[in-house]
Amino acid sequence: MPTGRAEVQQERAEQPHPDGAGIHLLTRTFRPPVPIPYLSLENLPTRDVVFYGGLGALAAAGALEWPVALAIGGATWLLRGRGREER
Repeated sequence: MPTGRAEVQQERAEQPHPDGAGIHLLTRTFRPPVPIPYLSLENLPTRDVVFYGGLGALAAAGALEWPVALAIGGATWLLRGRGREER
């Protein structure tokens, strides 16, 4: 049975850690601020909601493959977005 402080520390160092890990490292994590867009029903045009909702429903039902639906939705979003910028 250890009597001194150094002996107690030595005994603890020799025993395996309960988690099974022998080395614990302190690490720093970088968490950049990521803005989360807030969408409300007032910001979304009804026409867009119906179009993209219908496109998603067709893809979910299997009437349209999801890569095709994604391509149609992406192209529509790009074309509509450019049209709004030009106005």
